[in-house]
Amino acid sequence: MAEQNIEAKLKNLLKQEKIQLWNPPFTDDGNEPGLQHMQELAQRFAPLVGLAESEVGGALESIRAQAVKRGRGNKTYRETCVATLELLLPRDNKGDPRKKNYLESRLDVCVQQVMDRIGEEYGLKSIKLILNGKTLSPDQRLEEQGVKNHSKVMVLKVSDAERKRQTAEEEKKKNQNESLQRTQKGFQILSERDGSEDPDTTPFLEIADQKGNPLKIPHTEKKALILAMGFHEKGRSLMKRKQFDDALCHLLQADEQFGRCGSGLLGSVDNYAVLQLDIVWCYRALEALSCLEDGRVRLQRAEDCFLSCYGEQQQRLLMIKGNTGREEVLFLRLYLLQSLLSYIEGNDVQARHQLHKVESLYGRLCLDSEKMAQLMSLGFSDREARLGLRACQGDIQEAAIHITNRRQEREELKQRERVKRRRRMEGISALRELGFSRRDAARALHQADGDGDRAYAILLDSAQAAQATNNNTEPAVSPEKVEQLLYLGFDQAESEAALRLTDGDVQSATQLLLGGQGLVSPPPLPSSSSSSSSPEEPSTSSESTEDSELVSEVLEDISRHEEDYLDLTLDEESELIATMKSYLSRGSAHPV
Repeated sequence: MAEQNIEAKLKNLLKQEKIQLWNPPFTDDGNEPGLQHMQELAQRFAPLVGLAESEVGGALESIRAQAVKRGRGNKTYRETCVATLELLLPRDNKGDPRKKNYLESRLDVCVQQVMDRIGEEYGLKSIKLILNGKTLSPDQRLEEQGVKNHSKVMVLKVSDAERKRQTAEEEKKKNQNESLQRTQKGFQILSERDGSEDPDTTPFLEIADQKGNPLKIPHTEKKALILAMGFHEKGRSLMKRKQFDDALCHLLQADEQFGRCGSGLLGSVDNYAVLQLDIVWCYRALEALSCLEDGRVRLQRAEDCFLSCYGEQQQRLLMIKGNTGREEVLFLRLYLLQSLLSYIEGNDVQARHQLHKVESLYGRLCLDSEKMAQLMSLGFSDREARLGLRACQGDIQEAAIHITNRRQEREELKQRERVKRRRRMEGISALRELGFSRRDAARALHQADGDGDRAYAILLDSAQAAQATNNNTEPAVSPEKVEQLLYLGFDQAESEAALRLTDGDVQSATQLLLGGQGLVSPPPLPSSSSSSSSPEEPSTSSESTEDSELVSEVLEDISRHEEDYLDLTLDEESELIATMKSYLSRGSAHPV
């Protein structure tokens, strides 16, 4: 980080004085440094940045060499269309942290070809490439996915377990990420469930507000949101295990799914903001903060979203939850990452300003171990103790009352949901006995907010409307065409049904009848509902073993506590605060 900070400051000074290091007298005709002029520049800049002349001289030479290389790369690209890409390698493959790694490639080649070259050159067996927070598809060209000359491409290693899964899956689809696919499929199954199954035997996901109350969301947005939150939970689970490469892959998938939700929805839940923080936290853990532009944009998104969800002075959060102590850990991490990015950009003044806010929050949020022990001796978990103390500004008695109340609220909410789902199951059973399908009954009850009589009226109206539509708009079948099919030996009702399905095309109707061995059932009258002609869909209880395994797999990564994302021990944050203080203390007398 220190090297990036120094270079950022020097680049700012060079820009102010309009000095171009890649031109004479700083670079000669052979692209070598003009030693005397470079030394004089180092002598002049050293006191301005408060560092030793030798350190400034080394940083200036690094900037000059990068600029010369960039110029050569531009010339090469203009003449040959071969682009120069900067590779941000995994930590244990970087070698000298000051050395940058480059790859030359045309942009009209498939990403897989570039992955193979990187793997061979750096001894990496299985990797993913990330550009501006987006995973590059191996089977598409570089230029199709926004890769340009001098793009910075992040290289992520794929874990051994995931690589084994990929190898097994390659016969079906090359380089398919099975972990992501399994996560997506598992949460898709859960997103389709409507809450009408037995709550004791069938898991069910529901979107809730900050108090745990279910939210009404349009079906398509709900599916996207459940997938987004599912990928996010999986990513957070991997972050806890320090598997930051795999975590980032899942978090970026979550970001893609959140993009399919309406802006109004994203502005009303803090999940999206937390995701942005988690992505940048992974960048930090992977030492990939040269993805500066993407990190800066994501932190701004997070701040805007927190503002929208919580209010200007967190007054909305205070109104909903009665306190703001627990959410302050999110702001601590936000300000800490903003401080880090400002430092890397060479803006020490802004970095110190944000770090001061961080230390102030840390002082309030860092908990007394004795108070934690006292609460845990009362039978509360360490998570409950942490969240309770932060919510009550460290007051033990208030925290104990708060935790007890939260437990009671959660239990009452669970009980209400159990009753609601039991009644829903009873309502569905009653409507099915009247001849309606399970799916139609569930949908009608959802529309009627669980009122069985209203649901029955909705189903009757729907059936009558469908009957009228059938009578008014069903196309007449040509008697001549029916005769042709009867001549071929098919049944009249089946022949009429086949002609309707094929828009009166005799040849297609014949093929349909032959393909079904002459068994094409005419659509029955919609006596019970508009979609009762479709076969009854299997209930959740008859899901395949594979689906059940997928659901169990993804549910393992979902925290059973709705405030798990606020339960930060602040150990990692403490380490980064200390690191930032040590770096900023070096140039404290000479801010730039």
